[in-house]
Amino acid sequence: MFKKILLAVDLNDTAGALRAAQKGGELAKMCGAELHVTTVLPEMGFNLVGSAFGPEFSKRVRDETYEALQAWASEALAGAPEPHIHATQGTVYDQIIRLADRIDADVIVVGAHRPELRDYLVGPNAARVVRHANQAVLVIR
Repeated sequence: MFKKILLAVDLNDTAGALRAAQKGGELAKMCGAELHVTTVLPEMGFNLVGSAFGPEFSKRVRDETYEALQAWASEALAGAPEPHIHATQGTVYDQIIRLADRIDADVIVVGAHRPELRDYLVGPNAARVVRHANQAVLVIR
């Protein structure tokens, strides 16, 4: 069914990330698919803010996030195919879609938080991924 699966998780939402990982891992195992896992760090903001920290700070944060995602995935995806880990930085939905296109994913598995007053049906990033992705998108709640 699917050959490459991109699982996009928010490590700050541990419960939601775990639900998405369980379903994404099961899907990868069932399909014998290659599994990619990503999390996206937000931009540093205004150029003034980003320049105050410098490029070495940004790289260190990405490296630490990569290591944290790798450790998290080894526990959350036990029994699933060995995942390829990706930690990127930028606009969340844009980075997920770009990575899915770059790795030629067949499906994106993304979690969505419970809706609040400002949201309708799914979280804003998940909704944008659904609307703009070239792949099928499985939204896990």
